[in-house]
Amino acid sequence: MLKMEDLKGVIPPIITPVDDQENVDEKGLRAVIEHVLAGGVHGVFVMGSNGEFYAMDEENQRRAVAITVDAVGGRVPVYAGIGAITTKAAIRAAQSFEELGADALTVLTPMFIKPNEEEMYGHFAAIAASTALPILIYNNPGKTTNNISVKLLERLAHIDNIVGIKNTSMDFAQTVEYLRVTREIPNFKVLSGIDYYIYATLAYGGSGCVAGTANVAPALVTEIYEKFMAGDHAGALEAQMRLIPLRNTYDYGSFPVVMKDCLNVMGIPVGSPVRPITSCTPERLEALRNVLADLNLLPKEEA
Repeated sequence: MLKMEDLKGVIPPIITPVDDQENVDEKGLRAVIEHVLAGGVHGVFVMGSNGEFYAMDEENQRRAVAITVDAVGGRVPVYAGIGAITTKAAIRAAQSFEELGADALTVLTPMFIKPNEEEMYGHFAAIAASTALPILIYNNPGKTTNNISVKLLERLAHIDNIVGIKNTSMDFAQTVEYLRVTREIPNFKVLSGIDYYIYATLAYGGSGCVAGTANVAPALVTEIYEKFMAGDHAGALEAQMRLIPLRNTYDYGSFPVVMKDCLNVMGIPVGSPVRPITSCTPERLEALRNVLADLNLLPKEEA
């Protein structure tokens, strides 16, 4: 189980390699895990949005979590993602992932439906009560259309095993407000979910990031955090600026294909995205190759 002092740093929402039948590819998943761990990340988040959780049935989700727990082998905490619409389905996943050995859960707000604040509070409170694992709330209003308000977060943060929030919102003022209202709550952590805002979140007292770009450039993303924590704020900001061109590639294709395409270009075979999403066009793949070349991330024979 996650120790609170270990909820920090760079936590990549790892992509999920799939085979020709769009089932989890174990060899590919283990390769991705070793790649990000070699880059110095502080945790691994399986079944997030970059991991195409929405495309995986329960069997594939369980398999991905089990493989990740085994592959990580306790080197860093494993966060297992839950993106269920109903409370019942989320509780079933929470208990399943706890049995599989996950260290923490990352629970997304429901999508499609539009719960009010009391319903949303009841949803997260019931999930928290169903498991002994720590829970990191995942706020992504751009994708789910449901937003965790500052007032709601302040209430949820008082539930013992709700230990933090990942804010994937372009509204940075909301992240600042999350930090302000939880400052006095012991051990509650706020993490950036937008890769543009890693440095800024740390500057306001945040604990780290869940960064999709850390699938591709884990060492660079980790550099932002490590330099900031060492007091080298200028170095951390420089690393943040070097990361931005990679983050800017997200719109080169339909989300979440770009990080997957990047890994394939880098020589880490991870398969195709799950349809209906398809890979970037040849022109966009060439543009991706140029960005990766600038970051020295291409195989040596191509660089």
